[in-house]
Amino acid sequence: MLPKVSCDDCYFRRNLLCALDLAEPCATFRPHQAELKPPPQLRFVFRQERRARAAWSFPSAQEQAALHSPASLVR
Repeated sequence: MLPKVSCDDCYFRRNLLCALDLAEPCATFRPHQAELKPPPQLRFVFRQERRARAAWSFPSAQEQAALHSPASLVR
């Protein structure tokens, strides 16, 4: 279960930077221990390219011409 937080635990309230008078913590709540340090983010790692060529490609001009030629349409 998460601990209950209050405005008294907020960095902005503790440093007299809060201008709000609310009964509960607002959306800008930051724990006073964090001192506005952003949370750590995951490192972005590029994966190695697995395939030397594409798994699927468009037909070549010759293949398209053969597919759409009048001789291939009459069957």
